[in-house]
Amino acid sequence: DGYYEDVTTECVYSTSDYSDMVLLVTNSFNKVVYEQYNSTVGKYVGYTEVGLKYAENFNKNQAYLQQLKAQVDTFCRHNAQILDSAVRDKA
Repeated sequence: DGYYEDVTTECVYSTSDYSDMVLLVTNSFNKVVYEQYNSTVGKYVGYTEVGLKYAENFNKNQAYLQQLKAQVDTFCRHNAQILDSAVRDKA
């Protein structure tokens, strides 16, 4: 009983050169996704009435959106290279 809020950050890719790397930040409340940032789109997208308002406010902050977009390289690619090399070295 109670409320459940979740923020999930994912780095999604399918090529070994990471050229298709995408950062997804998904916000949900009680298992309902209300907004999501997608680095390919470059902004937040709202899926509920509240999510639309939050997305609109986040999208006004260009500095924050630029930080998220930069995380594709600084966070996603960086960690994917480390994890992938660890797996390849074990094979």
